[in-house]
Amino acid sequence: MTPVPTPDPRAERTRAKLRRALLDECARRPLSEVSVAALVRGAGVGRATFYLHYADLEALAVDACADVVRDAVDALHAWRGRPDPRSAPPALLAFFEGLPPHAPLYRALLSPGGQGPLGRVLHHDLRARSQAERELVGAPEAPLIASAVAATFAGVLADWLHGLIEATPEEIAHRVWRLLVTLNLSQ
Repeated sequence: MTPVPTPDPRAERTRAKLRRALLDECARRPLSEVSVAALVRGAGVGRATFYLHYADLEALAVDACADVVRDAVDALHAWRGRPDPRSAPPALLAFFEGLPPHAPLYRALLSPGGQGPLGRVLHHDLRARSQAERELVGAPEAPLIASAVAATFAGVLADWLHGLIEATPEEIAHRVWRLLVTLNLSQ
């Protein structure tokens, strides 16, 4: 059996510096106005180091936003037993309430309808988790429902971030929850 390589802590520290520098820059200006030069200056690394870890700014931005994808997937699966369709789980409420500080960056990576580089990652991860959980409990139509859940969530999230759906974070959490419970309970 081949041992799983352990991540290089130096490489992870460098990527963490670059992610933090990107988030700091995007707090001051849109992603489209951020340069690699500003990022490497802010991170205290060289330009060649940046390209050793990332192909371009978009790849770094998606990596920097990967936590939001993991948080979304976890929030949607933070319940056990039969879900209450009227009330979103606390993790989903917290997820939506935590989005506004970096909303401009998320909008740059997640276009309306759930497309874009962050949308692709979100759809892939959410679909995989939803399908695995449905298969685990023997629910029918696992691939179909998992695709519908992933597309619905990514699309609603993106449209809400772009202002196409008017709602507070709490309101959208409850509304999207009702949609997803309906999809999951359909047979």
